[in-house]
Amino acid sequence: MDPAPLATFKAELITELSDILNWWMTHTVDEEHGGFYGKVDNDNIANPQAEKGLVLNARILYTFSSAYLLNSKKAYLAIAHRAFDYLTTYFLDSEYGGFYWAVDFTGKPSASRKQVYGQAFVIYALAEYIKIASNEKALALAKITFELLEQYSFDPVNTGYIEALSRTWGALEDLRLSDKDRNEKKSMNTHLHVIEAYTNLYSIWPDDKLKKAIKRLLSNFKNHIIDKSNCHLQLFFAENWEVRSNTFSFGHDIEAAWLLQESATVLKDEEETETFQKLALQLTRAATKSLAEDGGLWEEEAHWWPQAEAMVGFLNAWQNSADIRYLQQSVQSWSFIKRHLKNDKGEWHWGVHRDYTLMAGQDKAGFWKCPYHNGRACIEIIKRLSA
Repeated sequence: MDPAPLATFKAELITELSDILNWWMTHTVDEEHGGFYGKVDNDNIANPQAEKGLVLNARILYTFSSAYLLNSKKAYLAIAHRAFDYLTTYFLDSEYGGFYWAVDFTGKPSASRKQVYGQAFVIYALAEYIKIASNEKALALAKITFELLEQYSFDPVNTGYIEALSRTWGALEDLRLSDKDRNEKKSMNTHLHVIEAYTNLYSIWPDDKLKKAIKRLLSNFKNHIIDKSNCHLQLFFAENWEVRSNTFSFGHDIEAAWLLQESATVLKDEEETETFQKLALQLTRAATKSLAEDGGLWEEEAHWWPQAEAMVGFLNAWQNSADIRYLQQSVQSWSFIKRHLKNDKGEWHWGVHRDYTLMAGQDKAGFWKCPYHNGRACIEIIKRLSA
C-alpha cells in the first residue's frame, strides 16, 4: 500500500500529542495549592477550589511519563515528577495504605474510600513512571498497592475483584464508581483497568504472583465478561459472576480489544496471545455496530474517549488481520475527531450531540476528563506506525 497516508497520519498525531500536552501544562497546573486544578471548563477557565480526583492525577502521571518515554522532552518529565509528588504527598494513605479517592483543593482527603478502579490507575501510572525515573519509592508503592488489592479486593472463592472498600479496607454498602453505575460487587470497567495496570507493572516487575493474577483476569474475561453470544462486554455482575446488566459500552468493547491482547502478549503466552488476537477482532466487530457513516463511534452522543480508543482498536485490528478497511476506519475516527471534538490547539471537547453541537456544561479537565485516552491513543499509534 501507499505509505504516504500512514506518514501523514503519524505526523498529525505527533503534532496533536504536543498540542494536547501543552494545553495541560498551560491550563491545569495549580501553582497556589500544588498539583493540578480539579476542574477546567470548556472555556479554559480553572476552578481553583474544585475537588481533585485520584483518577485525574494518576492519569496525568501516566500520560506525561509515557510521553517522555516517547520523545524525552524535559517539560514532560517535570510534569510527571509533579504528579508523582502530589500523589504521594496528598493522596497516599500513610496509615492504612492505598490512595484516597479524592482530596479537596488544599489536599485534605474528601473521599477516603479505596475504589479499586482508582488504585489500579495508580499502579498503571507508577509502572510507567518507573520506566523514566527508576524511582525505588514508586516501585515499592506499586508492589504494595498490588498486594493490598490481592489481600482485600480479590475474591478467593469466585475470583475477580470487589469494586470498592472503605478507607480501612472493610466492606462498603455503596460500591459504585459513579452515579451512573449500578451498585454491584463487580464490574467490567474495574476489571479492565486492573488487568491494564497489572500488565504494565509486569512489564517492569515480572513477578510470578502478578503473572498468575493476570492469567486469572484473562480467564475472567473469557469466561464471564465477554458475552459469547455477541462478543460485547457485559458490564455488571454479582459476586458469583451472575450478570446484572443488559446494556453495552461500545467504547469499552474496542478499548478491551487491544488492551486484553496486549496483556496476553506481555505475558509471552503464545496460546493466550493467539486466543486474544481472535477475540480482539471479534470485540472490534462488535463495536462497529455503533459506527456511523461520519466515522464516529456513537452511543446517545459521541464522547471523546471512545473515538480515541477506536483509533487504536481499529489500527490493532488492521495489524491482526491485514484488512485495509480497519486501517481506513482508524483514519476515519481521527477525521471525526478533527471535525467535531478537537479544539484548535489543545484538549478535546467532551463530546457532541447527534446534531454535532457541543455538549454544554462539560469539563475539558476534571474528575473524569484527563489526557489519558487521547494522549495514549496518539502515543500508541505513533509507536505502532514507527514500528
